[in-house]
Amino acid sequence: MSLEDSLKTQSDANGLLNSFFSSKRPATADTSLQEKNFFWAVLPSAAYNPSVGFAIGATSAAGKYFGDRRNTILSVMNAGAYISTNGLSTLEFKHNAFTSKNIWNLQGTLQVGKTIAKDNGLGTGRRSVGDGPFHMGDQHFGDNPNEFPIRYTYLKINERIYRKITDHIYVGAGLSFNFYNNIDDNRKNIPVEETHNYRYSIRKGYYPFKYNANGVLLNFQYNSRDQPNRAFKGVYADIILRTNQGWLGSNHNAVQLKTEFRKYWSLSDTDPENVLAFWHWANYLLSGSLPYLELPGTASDAYGRIGRAFIIGRFKGPSFVYNEAEYRFPLTKNKLLSGVTFVNIESANNQRDIKLFRYWEPGAGFGLRLLFNKYTRSNMCFDYARGSYGSNGFFLGLNEVF
Repeated sequence: MSLEDSLKTQSDANGLLNSFFSSKRPATADTSLQEKNFFWAVLPSAAYNPSVGFAIGATSAAGKYFGDRRNTILSVMNAGAYISTNGLSTLEFKHNAFTSKNIWNLQGTLQVGKTIAKDNGLGTGRRSVGDGPFHMGDQHFGDNPNEFPIRYTYLKINERIYRKITDHIYVGAGLSFNFYNNIDDNRKNIPVEETHNYRYSIRKGYYPFKYNANGVLLNFQYNSRDQPNRAFKGVYADIILRTNQGWLGSNHNAVQLKTEFRKYWSLSDTDPENVLAFWHWANYLLSGSLPYLELPGTASDAYGRIGRAFIIGRFKGPSFVYNEAEYRFPLTKNKLLSGVTFVNIESANNQRDIKLFRYWEPGAGFGLRLLFNKYTRSNMCFDYARGSYGSNGFFLGLNEVF
């Protein structure tokens, strides 16, 4: 079945809202595909995440072909803003754009906001690993005496540009600027000197209440996915060498190696939405040091989706490795609803007694997908997951996790 024929039979949330609020006859799928190279949708959003509480805001997804769609990947852009019951707020814009014939690929993010995270220290293998004496079995997870709420504001700007050198292979470079301000280890009845952020920062030579991590990026990428928002087939591999530099405003120099690999298998020719997907994400500190809030860990990928089952930053360390497998399948004939099941594991070190790969923290769950925009394959994602130490929660977002 061709893409045009497939889209004729599909329904999405954007189309349903348009038909409800407008008396005009909506354009057919084939007309839209033949006459339009730009697709856009915006919806109010309500979400819940264990880290932020209940949130309300707006989210949008856009797609545009900057060339012939037969040889050019759809460029996607996503923007959103929200405020939450925990006093958090954020504004973000992300793009993944391809020029005609995929000669150039531009990937970037802009995020600004204020947040609060429950800080459990470094490493995997215990309920909480920091500088204190807490060990497994001392208390229940929710009453963890070594868990410290930490508030801060942030500004993150990341821009990369890739040049195609042969089929599916790109090389490039970029810049990354991450600023953390107004850091407050908000722990009642506990001196700030006892918190993980403060102890780590003093030990590594950072001012505990404000720091920056700005660096240069060198990139190598292989990309044979059929679409970036929700791939049905193909491979995505990305290798990034990042070097934080004082002349860019970074507090300390550091060298990191980031590796990412994704593989998608469509299990049906007649129903390509049946997909088995695998994701590997890792970040290794090769030299130097990183500020505490810059350490890689749970939800530290560009879209903050690593580690469903755990709160943001639950596990982190100077080096961090993550693996996930997911099965995706349609639930309704018109593809408006679909489902997923997934399992994942993550490991982090602490540069002292916990080595990378020594302990793995598992998570697993299932989810529902609501087709947000069928032209860009954007989904609204509703997931429930459980992990080690009794951790569990609902996780909502726009577009597939990977």
